Amino acid sequence: MKRATKSDQEKVVSILVDAFKDNKSILYIAGKEENKIRFLMSYSFVSCLRNGDVFVSKDGESCALLQFFDKKKFSIREIYWDLRLILKTIGLANVAKVLSREAFIKKHYPKENFTYLWFIGVNPKKQGLGAGTELLKNVLEYSQNLRRPVYLETSTKKNIPWYIQNGFQVYETSDRFGFPFYFLKNG
Repeated sequence: MKRATKSDQEKVVSILVDAFKDNKSILYIAGKEENKIRFLMSYSFVSCLRNGDVFVSKDGESCALLQFFDKKKFSIREIYWDLRLILKTIGLANVAKVLSREAFIKKHYPKENFTYLWFIGVNPKKQGLGAGTELLKNVLEYSQNLRRPVYLETSTKKNIPWYIQNGFQVYETSDRFGFPFYFLKNG
């Protein structure tokens, strides 16, 4: 895997839009409009470049977005991007719903520093061929070298066995958002 740069943004965003366009959690936040999902993925990419890491597989067909919440710094740029996310994706009417969701999720995070695996996505035409597994193993090794456990959540039940095969465990589940939602951690 290689560390992504700003020049990888369009490719990464396209992979994520294609991989997550039917994801219940994404639809809960952004709805079905591709332009809203695309902006959410752009927002996530930029946020992870600043406050974490973005990795792309060697073949360029899969990517992972990581956040380190302990490294997030308050800035005018952060506020600017948050406002753009509200206006371009969430909508003013949904801000309270999304903030409530985020607060609920954050209650399940550990007190210690950790790696948050915000997104891991594979070009749908390449799924099931091992690229996602290879990338996830690289992310886990990277995080282990940082001495950080990896945490994530998913609304995609069919991915749970894959995460478990790769060393994760489900530590909490919820139906709070109108669909099953799973909290996972490794280590």
